[in-house]
Amino acid sequence: MANNFFAHTTAVIDEGAQIGEGTKIWHFSHIMPNCKIGNHCNIGQNVVISPEVILGNNVKVQNNVSIYTGVTCDDDVFLGPSMVFTNVINPRSAVNRRDQYAKTHVGRGVSIGANATIVCGNNIGEFAFIGAGAVVTKEVPAFALVVGNPAKQTGWMSEYGHKLSFNTEGIAECPESGQRYELKKGIVSRIS
Repeated sequence: MANNFFAHTTAVIDEGAQIGEGTKIWHFSHIMPNCKIGNHCNIGQNVVISPEVILGNNVKVQNNVSIYTGVTCDDDVFLGPSMVFTNVINPRSAVNRRDQYAKTHVGRGVSIGANATIVCGNNIGEFAFIGAGAVVTKEVPAFALVVGNPAKQTGWMSEYGHKLSFNTEGIAECPESGQRYELKKGIVSRIS
């Protein structure tokens, strides 16, 4: 394994894990075999990344997060402290369901708040924003803001993480970036 990344001395990195250049892995984290971590990621303390998980570039994983087999995250995803992914719909201690892991895809630029739970098999569209403590039980559209238990959509977010206010023509502008968005037939897309 090339030393093109940083790993704290307490981190455990299993043979067969692929770790990208410039990535940092902090205290007491366990990186399991056959997972793939992109370039310039930050893996916080007490994180577990299970086999076959794929993280894109510039993914930020805060402390106490377990990312289980079946999860893929695109570039620029933020996983808040102690958020949770599941990978089996109906777990039982006495029943082995490793062949039933459901897949969850997290799109580019998504932010998932602290203590949120993502029930497996529910994909999250790019640049969506999952509020702290939310429990996601269904698909989340791109740019959606969802909060609560179960999570409900309460608005739309820009790529910079600002709530969008659409005018009567279905156009909104991010107050930080100036990027413009269009809401058409329940789908948001960036237009400039």
